[in-house]
Amino acid sequence: MLERLQKIIARAGIASRRHAEQLIASGQVRVNGKVVTELGSKADPERDRIEAAGKLVYFPESKTHLVLHKPPQVVSTMADPEGRRTLRHLLYGVPGRVFPVGRLDYAASGLLLLTSDGDLANRILKAAARLPQIYWVKVKGRLQPEECRRVEQQVRARLRPLRSPHAAGPQAANPWYEVTLSEARRDLLRRNLVLLGHPVEKLRRVRLANLELADLPEGRYRYLEAGEVAALERFLARTVKAPPPSKVRRAG
Repeated sequence: MLERLQKIIARAGIASRRHAEQLIASGQVRVNGKVVTELGSKADPERDRIEAAGKLVYFPESKTHLVLHKPPQVVSTMADPEGRRTLRHLLYGVPGRVFPVGRLDYAASGLLLLTSDGDLANRILKAAARLPQIYWVKVKGRLQPEECRRVEQQVRARLRPLRSPHAAGPQAANPWYEVTLSEARRDLLRRNLVLLGHPVEKLRRVRLANLELADLPEGRYRYLEAGEVAALERFLARTVKAPPPSKVRRAG
């Protein structure tokens, strides 16, 4: 059956659908030996030989889903032209191809989802603005109550001082806070804290949708259980039906 090339490539786990479109436009996709650059082109994955970025498109019987605790100073990609450490250096023993869903900044750490399921990745990326993400944030200097209120008003997310054995505690000179954000508001939080003279020193994502980092050591990964994947599917279904979030007023 004929399908759009970007959908086939994403379903094979080579890249997200958006990245697949870039591969097509840049001449990195071949169908039966011929380069295809037109978006919207179709092929039959059961009959045609399809190559993307030098990789043969095929469909493994089972999908791979895993959670990685990304350390700081690691790029959230499988390759980096600048020669920095990438996720590939942390995925020894993972069979087949997986790719990250979303990103964490180079200096940030925490939960990162990787999968070979292109359709699932595409659905997560489309819902990214609505998916709750919990972060632990360490700031420079202690936020005063009025500063907390200002940040919360601008970002529309509550800052809760952390009381955890993994954090220094709310009475520390540079305390940690817990905050629930979408990916878009993460950058807004950074900007508001800088404006107040409290730049972010460390940022760690500890939860994405229903997935939790828990006590997974830094630099290690674990496979998702079938129940976790099913719960993520249900979470995405509910998120798609939810009303869109209201616009966030940016700091002046």
